[in-house]
Amino acid sequence: MKIPSFYFGSSKKAMEKNVVTQEKEEFKEAHWVLKNAVSNKPYQFSFDMGNFPNINIKNIRNLEETGLVLKDNTISGVPSGNTIYHLDIEFCHIADPEHTEIKKVDLFVNADPKDLWKNLPADPNADFYKADEVSYKGSFLDKKIVIASKRGRSHAHEGKFREDDFAVNELSSGWNMISVSDGAGSAKFAREGSRLATVSVNEFFSSKELLDEMEHAVCIYYGAESSQELRTEAGQNTIKHLYQAVVYTYNILEKTAEKNNFVINELNTTLIFALAKKFSFGYVILTFGVGDCPINLINSDFSEVKLLNQMDVGEFSGGTRFVTMKEVYNESAVHRFNITRVEDFSHLVLMTDGIYDPKFATENKLENVESWKIFFSDLSGNNDDNTQVDFTNDTTIEEQLMMWTDFWSRGNHDDRTLAIIY
Repeated sequence: MKIPSFYFGSSKKAMEKNVVTQEKEEFKEAHWVLKNAVSNKPYQFSFDMGNFPNINIKNIRNLEETGLVLKDNTISGVPSGNTIYHLDIEFCHIADPEHTEIKKVDLFVNADPKDLWKNLPADPNADFYKADEVSYKGSFLDKKIVIASKRGRSHAHEGKFREDDFAVNELSSGWNMISVSDGAGSAKFAREGSRLATVSVNEFFSSKELLDEMEHAVCIYYGAESSQELRTEAGQNTIKHLYQAVVYTYNILEKTAEKNNFVINELNTTLIFALAKKFSFGYVILTFGVGDCPINLINSDFSEVKLLNQMDVGEFSGGTRFVTMKEVYNESAVHRFNITRVEDFSHLVLMTDGIYDPKFATENKLENVESWKIFFSDLSGNNDDNTQVDFTNDTTIEEQLMMWTDFWSRGNHDDRTLAIIY
């Protein structure tokens, strides 16, 4: 018996329909897990359609609620909220574009860790009130300087004050001075201790007569015709003046404590400073440090980094030292001072541990060139927030640096102060 031709046609159509149905069911049953998003952070997820070449995603219902968009099988954008979004993927088979079906998926948007921290104002009527953040930009010698000091999340969460501080001064006879201080969290009035320490030590060098004496000593110290005996004496005289500046600072802190009827330990604070001048024979940088805040000098071609101060670091909080401690002023104090000369440099950097801990972690990395290249790459925008500090087009560099200091680092929420001479 002859089989009618229409039979073969209907059989072929039935087979094609079965294939379309099967491919749609396979797509619908496929287990897809969208990667989690973070609120207010850029997000992107691409659907891998390699196993489903005949399936076309037409739309995703409820996607607009997330703040994301769909284009070319890719979800992207900056999501909002902190919840689970139930999404309906509208899809069809290319052989049957008129019939749309639904595949359900979930998108988890987690809270930005930053949003979990409160930002409570400190009491404006409290003694020794201090602003939450301060920035500065200006000149330093024949270079530029930018500084940002920001209250840490741990203090903001409890409505406490910023305990870091800094002071920068253009002194007479071509000298410039930068000091940075980190008040101890355990000291009740550390915020005032750090302010007083930076202001006082800079104030000590406001005397032109003193600076002229130091300049004379420095010229002898680096003089080509100076005898070893003269060089030694000049070096000792230079360090003697630096030592007197630190003692002067201690006395100011002690008198402040007495005046306000509390012990000097309530003002516990670290202190680092750099006093510098450009001479005909190069830049001379005089430094001091007590505590766990570093001063680093980077050479012109970024091939060498020097740590210019002795750091007090330990495995526990008691490992550090403060300028308010008398034991700092014993015979070993001479090792806290440094006299450095360089023909030129690219950067002189001072920071508190709010920057040092998350970005360097250990002291040995402070003289590691690669660690510093990573650090400046971070400053240039190679970070999760895409926050850039532009040292070339630096019109708003102090604002950029302040934004950069708001970086997220799990477990590191201390005050952050960073000063860069460039």
